[in-house]
Amino acid sequence: MGIGPSTKETTLHHFRDPLVDELCDDTDIDFVGVILAGIPQDNASKYFTGDRIGALAEAMRVKGAIVSEDSWGNSNVDFAHAIEEIGKREIAVVGVSFVGVQGAFVVTNRYMDSIVDINKSVEGIETNVVGENNLVRTDAKKAKALLKLKMRKLNR
Repeated sequence: MGIGPSTKETTLHHFRDPLVDELCDDTDIDFVGVILAGIPQDNASKYFTGDRIGALAEAMRVKGAIVSEDSWGNSNVDFAHAIEEIGKREIAVVGVSFVGVQGAFVVTNRYMDSIVDINKSVEGIETNVVGENNLVRTDAKKAKALLKLKMRKLNR
């Protein structure tokens, strides 16, 4: 399963990413940056990538992270492992993904307790409208609010 037309983000979306904008605009958050990671084919590389993401977040001494994915199926392995590697280092973590009608991930872990679903279609499926089911400012606000709550809870 690959991503369909409705879950594809346009170039303009990347230049005005709602999640980056929302985090940069919040004076309560010290926004450090964005980690871009590809999705390898083999499981050994998938786990290596997740391990490196967790180690990088730890080395940057962040208190929280938001992990997003623009796909589903096999990509859930990468998504879940990155979340786990961040979470097990006692860093608050929130996920952002298209879930929709499928309602479940291929794999999960105990750190996947705060996921923002970017599905916008009533049926809970991808549609033929480009960008209909991608992350918008409201999703970014939800993810940020969840992250702030988790950071507050961890830092007590």
